[in-house]
Amino acid sequence: MSQPEPAPAGQRPGAAGRPARADARRNREKLITAARAAFAAAPGGQVALEAIASQAGVGTGTLYRHFPTREALIEAVHAAELDDVTASASVLLGRFPPDVALRAWMDRYATFWETKHAMLGTLRAGSAPGRISPSTRERVITAITPILACGAEAGLLRADVRPDDVAGLLLGVFLSTAASGTPEEAGRLLDLVVDALRPQDAGTTEDRASQEAPADRLSP
Repeated sequence: MSQPEPAPAGQRPGAAGRPARADARRNREKLITAARAAFAAAPGGQVALEAIASQAGVGTGTLYRHFPTREALIEAVHAAELDDVTASASVLLGRFPPDVALRAWMDRYATFWETKHAMLGTLRAGSAPGRISPSTRERVITAITPILACGAEAGLLRADVRPDDVAGLLLGVFLSTAASGTPEEAGRLLDLVVDALRPQDAGTTEDRASQEAPADRLSP
């Protein structure tokens, strides 16, 4: 009876398999890092995938094994960027009072939307948006919930506002300014949102920012 052929090295269990999986993870991370830089630098996000593979120091075959389509790579980059945005919420809450932290985080999120607008357009053109949009909204809600709770406890934010209400307001601001708006217009609308979230005697965004936050309040 013939002996079965051995599995490829990357599929073998035990010590032989672990380095292969580690290499695959490292290659995936290198590709995402290179893609983030490339998409950020290219107007419209039009970057040759071969150039991304070269920048990451891997072959195109490795790129396509991890990301079979451009949309798959864009989705991974979008997720990595969103990781940074959502993680910054707790950092800002540790540095500033809750209402100021919320406004600073909104600026961080607005920058994410502005710089990744072309990638989001690509996702909407394919099959990914149905998977991405609900997940993004859930993660935004998770990120801002502690800020809103701390703000309500401190009397700096209204206690009757739900996190999903705020997520909906943010979506409205970004969608309404995405096509023809400017960062200044988005910032003005975000100031109005935060002012609406404050109790009437808590002051305005301009007052609170001048008291608590530095000029570069977007540096979590």
